[in-house]
Formats: sequence, structure tokens, C-alpha cells
Amino acid sequence: MALNDVALCTRALIRLGAAPITSFEDGTAESEIAGALYVPVCDALLSSYRWSFATGQIKLTALSESPIADYEYAFQLPVDFLTAISCGTGAKGLGVNYRITQGQLHCDYDAVTLTYIYRPDEEAFPPFFDAAVIARLSAEFCIPITESTSRAEALFRISEDEFARARQIDAQQQSPNYIQDFTLIDIRD
Repeated sequence: MALNDVALCTRALIRLGAAPITSFEDGTAESEIAGALYVPVCDALLSSYRWSFATGQIKLTALSESPIADYEYAFQLPVDFLTAISCGTGAKGLGVNYRITQGQLHCDYDAVTLTYIYRPDEEAFPPFFDAAVIARLSAEFCIPITESTSRAEALFRISEDEFARARQIDAQQQSPNYIQDFTLIDIRD
């Protein structure tokens, strides 16, 4: 069952023994805390690992103004951009030297493809990521709702374990990384 943002927050609140919410604007302290913390916590979790379900590629649109120094071309980053993985040209999604600054990608190529982590809809989160988000939200909500630092510390430890489990499951969704070009391997041939 796909969960939306309110359902994820409600499950985190229930873990704390707090009242569930029906929206971020329902006028309760819980909804105000959930509304304030949900997006930054979720974006931080998405940005902290190369999740297969949140990885996308896009051909970037060149901007008319060139960067002031170091690179020849500037490109606008997508609206849902969280963090870059790699940048390439043609049919390759990697291999370009680039810099991300002020919402732009700078490089020396006039056409590039960006591989990046984006913010997917909550309904696209796999169950293992839902569990990691719920665990982290319950830890983040703990002090504002219960004022218990010892309980918050325990919940953060649980959150870290849940995050590690989610990363392990996600890592099994793709081929393992390997060294493509390495001079010591080339010498052996």
C-alpha cells in the first residue's frame, strides 16, 4: 500500500504514542510539527544515498549566460533536483568534469545529460524506504512532542539501523559497482 506524506507522518506519530493527523493544517501541535519537519527530513534521507527509485537522468537546458570563470557553459538544474551523481555527454551519463553552483551545472560541453537524485512522489517510495522515513520522523518528532531526550536518542539509533537496512536492500536492486579503468588491471592484459 503506497503511503502519502500525511500517512508517513501519522505512522511516525503513532510510534511516539501521539495523536494521528489528517492533514498538515488540522490545527494540532502534531500537525504543525509534522508539517515543519517532513520535507527537510525526507529530502535529507533522499540526498544521503544513491537510491535506485529516486535516480533519474535528464538532458539539461543550456542557459544563455556563460559562467564567469572556469567553465564555458551553464545549465539549469531540474526543479526536483536534490543531488548530482554524474554528468555525461551523448549516450553516456558520466565522464564530464562539472561543478554545481547556485542552482546551475557548469561544464565545458554544450550538451549534457545529468544523472541525479530527485524528489519522487511519496507513493513511489518502496516499503523499505517508507520504514526508514517513518523511523527517522519518529526520532525527529520525539523531542518537540514528548520532550524526552533519552527516548529521542534511542529512536535515532533505531532510525540509523532502519536507514542501513534500507540502503542494503536498495543496493541489491542493481548490478554492483566495478572499477572500469584502472592502470594496474590494464597492465595484466
